[in-house]
This record gives sequence, C-alpha cells and structure tokens, in this order.
Amino acid sequence: MTGSRRRVPVLAARQHRSGTVLTGIVVLGLAAAWAAHHAVAASDWDSHATSRLTMVWLALFFVFMAQTLMYHFERPRRLTARLARQLDELHVSILVPVYNEDPGYLKLGLESFLRQTRLPDSVHIVDDGSTSSDYADVRAWWERAAPAAGVATTWQRVPNGGKRHAQAHAVRVSPEADIYITCDSDSCFAPNAVAEALAPFTRPRVQSVAGIVIATNNRVNLLARVTDLWFTTTQLVDRSGQSAVGAVMVNSGPLAAYRAGVIRDNLGSYLNETFMGRPVMFSDDSLLTLYAQQRGLTVQQPSAVVFTAMPEKWSHFSRMYLRWMRGSTIRSVWRMRYLSPARPAFWLHLLRWFQMFLVQMVTVWLLVVEPVAYRNLPPASMLWVPFLIGWAQGLRYLGIIRSDERIRSRAVTWLLMPLAIVLAWTALRWLRWYGIATCARTGWGTRQNGAEVSLAGSAASTTAAPAPVPVAKLLDPYSEQTLEIASPRR
Repeated sequence: MTGSRRRVPVLAARQHRSGTVLTGIVVLGLAAAWAAHHAVAASDWDSHATSRLTMVWLALFFVFMAQTLMYHFERPRRLTARLARQLDELHVSILVPVYNEDPGYLKLGLESFLRQTRLPDSVHIVDDGSTSSDYADVRAWWERAAPAAGVATTWQRVPNGGKRHAQAHAVRVSPEADIYITCDSDSCFAPNAVAEALAPFTRPRVQSVAGIVIATNNRVNLLARVTDLWFTTTQLVDRSGQSAVGAVMVNSGPLAAYRAGVIRDNLGSYLNETFMGRPVMFSDDSLLTLYAQQRGLTVQQPSAVVFTAMPEKWSHFSRMYLRWMRGSTIRSVWRMRYLSPARPAFWLHLLRWFQMFLVQMVTVWLLVVEPVAYRNLPPASMLWVPFLIGWAQGLRYLGIIRSDERIRSRAVTWLLMPLAIVLAWTALRWLRWYGIATCARTGWGTRQNGAEVSLAGSAASTTAAPAPVPVAKLLDPYSEQTLEIASPRR
C-alpha cells in the first residue's frame, strides 16, 4: 500500500464498575471468611491449638477486610468536558526510551499516541544504543506522521547508558513540559489514556498518576494469561487501596504521569542512585513515585489503560520478577529513610511488610510446626480459603472491558486464579525471598540479546484481530473521534 488510508483495529479498554461484580466480591469475601472460621472451629484440633492460632486468624482477617474496604473507596477523577478544556493548557510530553525493542511493538505504541482523544504536545524517543535494530523504517514513518498530526517530536540515538539516562536525554530536550508521561517502548495506549491520566492533576496536591496495565499478548499461552490475571488484579486490589488514601507505592512503567518538577528537580539523584556502593539500574518507576510521594499525593486512574507485552517464557518472567523484588527491597530501605511518618505511604509500606511476614509465618506454622511439634495436620478445608479469596478479588479482572476480547475469554482466564495462587505460593515466594537476599545485584537482566517478545509472532497482533466491542462504546461521548491513520509505505 502506498499513500492509501486504512482503518486500523484499535486496542481500547475501560473499567466497568457494575453492581454484579461488586456484589460478587462481597459474597465471595463473606464465603471466604466463613470457610476460614469453619476450618478452625470444626477441626479436630484441641483447644490449645485453636488458641494458638486465634490471634493469627484475627490479624489476617482484619488485614484482608481493610484491604477490601480500601480498594472500594478508590474514587478516580471523572474527566468532564470542562476539565478536559482546563487540562488542554498543559504541555504534555511523552518520554519513550528504546532498547532492543521489537519494531512491531514500538510502531504499535507510536501509532497509539497519534490516536489519542487528547494528543500529547510532544513525544521524545531515545534509542539507548540498541544492538538489534536501528529502527530506520519506524523512524522514517514516525518523523512524517507525528508532525502531520500536530505533535512535536525528537528522535535521538545515544550510547547505551540505561533506561534512566535515556529518559534524561528526553527530559533535557523538553524544558517546556508541564507533565511528563513515562512509558515503555512496547506500551500501546488506549485512545483516551492520555486524557484520563491527566484528569487527577486538576487537584493541585496530586504529583503522579498511575495507569492500569493490561497485556497485549494475554492469549498467547498459559503463562501470559496467568500473568495478566495476576498483574491486573494486583493493580485493582492492592494499588486501588493505596490510591484511596493518595499513597500509590509504585507507578507502573508502561504508563505513569508526573508533574514536570518531580522529575526535573530530582534528575541528578535519579541518574546517580547507588545501593551498597553499586549503581542501581532498575526500579526507576518506584524511585520516581517516591519523589512524588515526598511532594504530595500519588494516585491511580483506572480509566487510563495501557496495553503492554507480558513475558511469554518462564525464563523471561523469572528474570523480570527477580528484578522487581530486588528493586522493591532497595526502595523499602529508601522509604524508611526518606518518607515522613506523616505520610500514609510510610504506614502502608510497613503494613505490607507485616502482612508478608505474617503470611509466611502462618504457612510455616501450619505446614511444619503444628504437624511436627503438635501432631496436628491442617484440615483440607483450609485449602479452599485462599482460592475463594483469590476468585473474589479476581472479579476485579472481569471489570476491565477490552475491545479485542470477549467476556467469555476473560472468564476462562479468571477461572485460572487457583493456578496463579499456587504459583504465588511456590515459585514466586521463593523468587521473592531470593530477590530480597540478592538485592545488591543491581543489573537490568533482560533484553540484552534483543527483544524477548515479538508482535509478529504473537496471537495478540492487532493487525488481524477483530474488535468485538466497538471502540466508541469504550470512550466518553465527548471524546469520540474517527480513528484512522495514514498507512505507511510498504
């Protein structure tokens, strides 16, 4: 095709807060509480064993109930036409670091910027010394398409220095920005993602906004499905609870927005972070979130959705998860050191560690101490409780409506929650503690030999997939627009 126009299938999504989903969460939550009570009261343990566990069960129950209440209190900023006009005055710059990315995913993401209901004012791409491609075709297309859409742009190729340094190059060429949106090179924004991510900034105290990340390739294989289920549910449970009190702990890399001063004023420490004498190459998103927490509120906007490529192989997933756990450990040290106890984030951070150690102690006690020291085997009914809780919280996953997937496919993924829980109990628990113990290993660890996920080989490729849900139904009426782009020269 040369010079013609084509209608491009658009990836879009929104959160659907239906009464059915909320009722299901409450019902299954109560069922989980009843099962936990029955497991203790109806077991054949003696009174001493029951008393030993009473306080533990009560602590876990109250932590679970507090978490449930908190995520229901999340109130995303509703974007109206009036607020949209107010936010139009802000200069919004998107920072795109690129390193050994699949060209298909990179182009998919760049196309999504041009489809936004609120276009970014500028997009700054930095190729951080990629060794797998020079992206000549993508760059040539982009440098024609962006100006034609009224979007200012720069494209730099620099010696490899890491993601943070690539972002810094983009910051330095955009001194006029009021808001920086950070993303990954495989991020594909839903059509209203930029507009929705900006909405919370109408509150002066808000310093950063996290979007909701879902998988582009969620139907490629079982690992991608389970990862999408686990990651989406975590955002809509843990992070929604944090957002309810303005204390999101970590913004996700595929889509986060910051007031420009949060990044500019901390650029020196951002580029030169060290831990135990070693430069830290990862955990950049959590460090930017920490800077924002020191200044004000950090929130999540569930209506700002971004698609990203999830790992399709265990080796890729395990390296990514280890990097997260090592970064989380380092960031915990900085939160204890730099966050004021007057900030909710400080106490939520402590609660998270308390919950993690409590769950670990309960598991060891039930599976090791009670059988060995007291000859009490835990009743089989206790195994139902985590699955009931998981399915209850996993209903939040069904609340994300996608343009490229029918609800029955998402229901199949939701039914895989027991597999996600078993994975969390076994492999991920071991990786978590191994990551904590090896947190001094601060290298990146992925994409050193090229892209690990390819759009061309993915069943989720949107160039051929139909859109069962019309995109117009996923957008607010005032922001609907024709979603067409110029077809590149082939």
